[in-house]
Amino acid sequence: MSPVFAQLPATPPAALPQTAIVQKSKPAPHGWTTHVVRNGDTVADLALRYRTTNGVIIQKNHLRAGGNMLRVGQRLAVPRTAKMAAQAAARAKAARVAAAKRRAAEIRRTTYTVRSGDTLSGIASKRHVSLAALLKRNRLKATSTIYVGQKLRVPGSSSGGSSSSARRPAARAYVTTTYRVKSGDTLGAIAQRAKMPLGTLLKLNRLSTRSVIHPGQKLRVKASKAAAARAVAASRYTVRSGDTLSAIAVRLGTTQASLVKLNRLRNPHNLQVGQRLRVPARAAKARAASSSNSFAGRTYPSAVVSAAARNRAHLARVGVPSRAQTRQMIINTARRHGVDPRLALAVGWQESGWNQRQVSVANAIGVMQVIPSSGEWASQMVGRRLNLLRTQDNVTAGVVILRSLTRSAKNTDQAIAGYYQGLYSVQKNGMYADTKHYVAAIKAHRARM
Repeated sequence: MSPVFAQLPATPPAALPQTAIVQKSKPAPHGWTTHVVRNGDTVADLALRYRTTNGVIIQKNHLRAGGNMLRVGQRLAVPRTAKMAAQAAARAKAARVAAAKRRAAEIRRTTYTVRSGDTLSGIASKRHVSLAALLKRNRLKATSTIYVGQKLRVPGSSSGGSSSSARRPAARAYVTTTYRVKSGDTLGAIAQRAKMPLGTLLKLNRLSTRSVIHPGQKLRVKASKAAAARAVAASRYTVRSGDTLSAIAVRLGTTQASLVKLNRLRNPHNLQVGQRLRVPARAAKARAASSSNSFAGRTYPSAVVSAAARNRAHLARVGVPSRAQTRQMIINTARRHGVDPRLALAVGWQESGWNQRQVSVANAIGVMQVIPSSGEWASQMVGRRLNLLRTQDNVTAGVVILRSLTRSAKNTDQAIAGYYQGLYSVQKNGMYADTKHYVAAIKAHRARM
């Protein structure tokens, strides 16, 4: 499913729906950032702070015109100031420099440049590896001649003898769990999310870098017990306006005493809006298991989640085409609208595995994972009302959106990224890390279609 589409607000049928694909330019030369409303904030104050106007903030966040009522904790999109942009650029530069230093340090650790007077046995001793391991790593013999300036590859510490054994880190305990593939997932993104090497993920599931995954597929993933424990222990709850500790305890399925002890609260009756409370491990697990309003790091309103549940239940009761029939439907529709059939097939496969019954928590529906507001926009492009619960209409919506993207984007990569991230966002901010994974997955699928 396309996360950017999932965030688009529903619009009245009479109005042209706003989407992340086609947007007018906004007075934000340095891009946008998020401001969390605090007690005392007003639209006028925020406009002054971020060097913009009341109208820009009201229009960007779909606030009532002239309204100045904000809720504590509300998240607003505001223009990034020149100072903020400069700070972000400085942080990015610092991160690049640090990464370059780490790469250089890694190269120094894994390679050795021969100096005057060096011998193979002396280098092995200096780098705490066995002579046999050093020879094998560089395909040398004990009688081989080395020369000044020659670069030798140094094997890992596990190849050495007693010295390397003393330096070897203690083995970590890992737990293996099951992960269900979601729309938009890629093997690289799953490995990154699980904080495990891609090679380990591939080996664990007997896959290769060319393997195709589809929504609903189960993959085995590994994580250290310590990391798993930290992930649970690090679960937090952010205090909202009107919250009491007893009410929070009931909501989280724990006790007030547990929250007091875990957070070392001196006065449990004095909570601050925005304060982050640690959640007991058992309650955090239950909370994670029961959470159904989140997808891809975003949380959606209950109304959206309820609508998704109704659509999911409806599609479970009705008949839908087979994957083979859906594949042919995508090809025919793409040709009819002048879209590369292989591109449409690749997007449909990545989004749903060509399964019309797929509905995400964000109410992205069907084969092409289109949300209702984007469906309204697609309806206007084709000149008739599209019913996203019908497979043919769903495919048509996705295909005409792709057609619009390929016509508006600079190149195919940008068009693909626009389907996932939104074309305006891609052109303004560049591709995010998960968007790059998505584009790579689509291109790999298209090559096989």
